[in-house]
Amino acid sequence: MNKENKLGMGLGALLSTTNNKEETNGIQKINISQIIPNPSQPRKSFKDEELKELSSSIKNQGLIQPIIVKPTINNQYQIIAGERRWRACQLNGMHEVDCVIKDLDDTNVLEAALIENIQREDLNVIEEANAYKGLIDIKGINNENLSKLIGKSSSHVSNILRLLELDIKIQEMVINGELSMGHARALIGVPNAIDKAKEIIKKKLSVRQVEKITSEFKKNKKQKTFKDPNIVDLEKELSDKIGLKTSIQFNDNGSSGSLTLYYSDLNQLDDLMKRLKKQ
Repeated sequence: MNKENKLGMGLGALLSTTNNKEETNGIQKINISQIIPNPSQPRKSFKDEELKELSSSIKNQGLIQPIIVKPTINNQYQIIAGERRWRACQLNGMHEVDCVIKDLDDTNVLEAALIENIQREDLNVIEEANAYKGLIDIKGINNENLSKLIGKSSSHVSNILRLLELDIKIQEMVINGELSMGHARALIGVPNAIDKAKEIIKKKLSVRQVEKITSEFKKNKKQKTFKDPNIVDLEKELSDKIGLKTSIQFNDNGSSGSLTLYYSDLNQLDDLMKRLKKQ
């Protein structure tokens, strides 16, 4: 069974992969000091309050789901899945935790961590976006293929990924819960987005209010990027005649503008200069 099918089946299918290496399937108790987090773990935000709640649950009920780890050097184990549970166990002062050891290569470890994060209900949208991007990079697939693998709509995947276009400071505001996904989406492609984000938080603006503020800019931007079909035809005619890509731009008043010629190497530029000097 290939990896893409396994991704569609969930985390368990991927973790059942042995990669022709020896693997221990039973639960083992491992000293908590021997366990280290995965530096490529896409989930970076662990809320103290939620960790305390999980810690209390583990203290009362025990660790119901073991932590999945892989052996590394110096008798240590790197977390594949379960860093949140590991952190909660540390809060309890536990010396040993139940673990399942899997001998996976680095690519499969990252893929497993990404899948686990996608399947979490409390994952914030920025972490979700980074998880999507990670899987796209690892598997070399496009948005549409990813949407089929994870059971999400293509539009959902695209909308989530677009949040990564925002400045990192705005992404942090989303992670911290200061901005919602709706607020963030409205700021994509808007100038001075950080200042606007701070204004949203200060004035406690609704998503509808932000969309109204930014819609005028996006409307004007769309109008400016629209090019008259007659101009497009003229550009094509010029390009065919001189053998170079051309661009014609009009100023706001429409009475003046600019003509741009694009060359791909110095030979093309030299040839163009010779032709112009002959005129």
